[in-house]
This record gives sequence, structure tokens and C-alpha cells, in this order.
Amino acid sequence: MLSEKLKNLMNTQIKNEFESAYLYLSMAAYFESDSWEGMASWMKVQAQEEVNHAMKFYAHLQERDARVKLAGLTEPKFEWKSPLDAFKAAYAHEQFITGTLNNLMKLAVEESDYAAQGFLQLFVNEQVEEEASALKVVQMLERIGDSGNGMVMLDYKLGERGK
Repeated sequence: MLSEKLKNLMNTQIKNEFESAYLYLSMAAYFESDSWEGMASWMKVQAQEEVNHAMKFYAHLQERDARVKLAGLTEPKFEWKSPLDAFKAAYAHEQFITGTLNNLMKLAVEESDYAAQGFLQLFVNEQVEEEASALKVVQMLERIGDSGNGMVMLDYKLGERGK
């Protein structure tokens, strides 16, 4: 049985995951408004992954006979200075999510909740990939700088994600 504290944090994580999806969808709309279709596609794939994560937390709570309590979502930012600025924000957001998952794992360990630890370990491991993926795009954008050709090539490459 989940403790009240762990249940509440998992419900908060559902909100965090849906807010992540909402943020990435907002970034996709930003990119589409500037005709960066590949970057928009990358963000839409990311948004869908976050919805899937939220639903996994939802299912875990249900399977453990814990009540799911959905909270309101915060309106995401909708404008960035540049693609680099948007991807830096995505990277920072992934670092935030890593912190929330680490806090959940810490509590699960403190409470000797082995089922929660097993469930959370998948997310902890995936966050390494999530941060690395966003950081890689940040680093590529920093290298490209103001090169229009480089931006077009990167946009095309990012559009291949999920295909």
C-alpha cells in the first residue's frame, strides 16, 4: 500500500508530466510559427512521451488502489528568443523533472516501498536519456550559431525523430 505522502507526490508527478507535455506542445507551436517543422515534430514526439509517462503514473496509482487526483495545469510559456533558447528551456525542464523523480525515489527508498522503487527506476534511467537528448540539440545549436544552412540541416535531422 502506498503511503499518503508517496501517493500525493505521485499525483503531483502526473501533473508535472502533463505540464511537460503542455510545454513541449507549446514549443512545437512556436517552432511551427517560424516554419521549423523538424523541431516542431521533435517537440510533438516529446510531448507524447510525457503524456505516456503521466498515464503510467496514473496506472501505477490505480494498480495500487490509490486515488488519482488530477490538478490544474499551469499555462506554459509560448514565446522564446530563438530555437536555442527554446531547447535550453527544454533541457532545464528535463533537469527539473529529474529532480522530481529523484525526490520520489528518495521517499520510496526511505519508506522501503519496493514496488514504487521498481516502478520509479524506469523513469530515473530514462531521465538520463531525456537530458542527454535535449542537451545534444542545445550543443548542436550552439555550434551552428547563425548558419542558416546548419539550421536547415538540423531541422531536417530533428524531424526524423519518431519515424
